[in-house]
Amino acid sequence: MQRIIGKSKSTNDLLKLLQAIAPDEASVLITGESGTGKELVAQEIHQLSARASYPFVAVNCGAIPAELLESELFGHKKGAFTGAIGDRLGKIQAAHQGTLFLDEIGDMPIEMQVKLLRVLQEKEITPVGSNFPLKVDIRVVSATHRDLDNEIKEERFRSDLYFRLNVIPVRIEPLKNRVADLIDLIRFFSKQFAKENAPISFDEALMTVVKRYDWPRNVRELSNMVQRLSVLYPGQTLTPQSLDTSMLPQGM
Repeated sequence: MQRIIGKSKSTNDLLKLLQAIAPDEASVLITGESGTGKELVAQEIHQLSARASYPFVAVNCGAIPAELLESELFGHKKGAFTGAIGDRLGKIQAAHQGTLFLDEIGDMPIEMQVKLLRVLQEKEITPVGSNFPLKVDIRVVSATHRDLDNEIKEERFRSDLYFRLNVIPVRIEPLKNRVADLIDLIRFFSKQFAKENAPISFDEALMTVVKRYDWPRNVRELSNMVQRLSVLYPGQTLTPQSLDTSMLPQGM
């Protein structure tokens, strides 16, 4: 599993915080811009916890259609609705004794927020089409790039659910504020994408260009760039003059 990489002060502070909170059972809310690695932080919390030998189950609340999200989370019984040809285990039950990671929780429909709140309060679920609740033992870690305080003001997010999820807040700094992490991240991704070739490397002049860029799409954008350059220039030491600038992020 990929671990959190970097030597910047904010990354070191983040790692210390995760080590402190991981042994606890309290819910964690991870906030930060898209592409900063929120799921990686959730995985780190899980791996450092007493639940590490049990499942880590991730659900992207923004990627699942609203009409399917209840079945995805709670599971369903055969015949519960058209197309339910068999029983299905939901993600919450699949995470029993482990960690449930709810990514993009700010995109969860308001009607599902009510049902999730009940899970957190009662520690039980009722699959769609069933009359029998099931006890579950999970730790919930959630994440969002949205401003949930504003979502609450706009009545798109329930304040009672917010306070259940946000027992321990974790904020990830954008990559532009973690310039000291760039060298380690580039080395890591270069090795990851090298395949049978030697990893690419950046000369000092190119690193200066990289450090000046503000990385609006964060670590995900950096990873994509290194992968692209690894394909085009395998094993090479890259300079600003040796690159086709159209292969670099726009504005770099």
